[in-house]
Amino acid sequence: MIKDNLLLAFLLAFILCISVPVYGDSTNDNNAQTNTSGSNTQITGGYTATTTNNNDGQTNTTTSTTTNSTTSNGSSIPVNSANAPSFSSMSQDVCSMGVSGSISTLGVGASMGKHVRDLNCERIKLSKVLYDYGMKVAAVSILCQDPRVHAAMQSAGAPCPWDGKIGKNAKEMWDKYPELRPDYEEFLAKSEAIAKIDERILREEAKELARLEAERLEKKEAEKQRLEEEAKKEKERLKKIEENKKIVEKPSIQVHD
Repeated sequence: MIKDNLLLAFLLAFILCISVPVYGDSTNDNNAQTNTSGSNTQITGGYTATTTNNNDGQTNTTTSTTTNSTTSNGSSIPVNSANAPSFSSMSQDVCSMGVSGSISTLGVGASMGKHVRDLNCERIKLSKVLYDYGMKVAAVSILCQDPRVHAAMQSAGAPCPWDGKIGKNAKEMWDKYPELRPDYEEFLAKSEAIAKIDERILREEAKELARLEAERLEKKEAEKQRLEEEAKKEKERLKKIEENKKIVEKPSIQVHD
């Protein structure tokens, strides 16, 4: 790792050394051009043509002069893009992926890349090899190192193996030592959510039981009042019957002369 970093630092230093701005200057009476990176560019040129004709002792001279002047003002000059290097695993049995990047600015550009291990790919390949060797429990165990697989096995009712224990015995050990689960954080969040839901359900059930109990007591009280009213009415009816009976049985008074 240190060797790679030193190589990368040397490469960047080399790029900086060869990326010094280039200056050129050429001066001529008729044609002058000055190039400076990131500055103005001026091109001036002069062209003179002379033609002499001698016919029958007469001399005709024609002179033509052309002057061209071009001035270009540029605040910045674009540089070539820095291309990121390409990486490949070079083999179908290697679990790694290439990562590369590049950056370019005015006067300097740099690119770099490296290989990154694909741990999930390694886990799958190791599991396949163990399964081919007949080590099915070991193959499942290495897959259970992934939190997603561990949670899926738990939800399916087939918990991951624990030191040679499988099934119910393994589940008891995972419940006893939940901190060793690869999905411990997700397990805590799930347990808290379940506890909150259960608490809410218990509160709702308690409220429903209280409501039913109140209705039962209300009906009981209403029934008690009804029975008391009926008993009172029955008592009044019997009292009237007794009064009528006494009136009928009262002896009559006879008067004799």
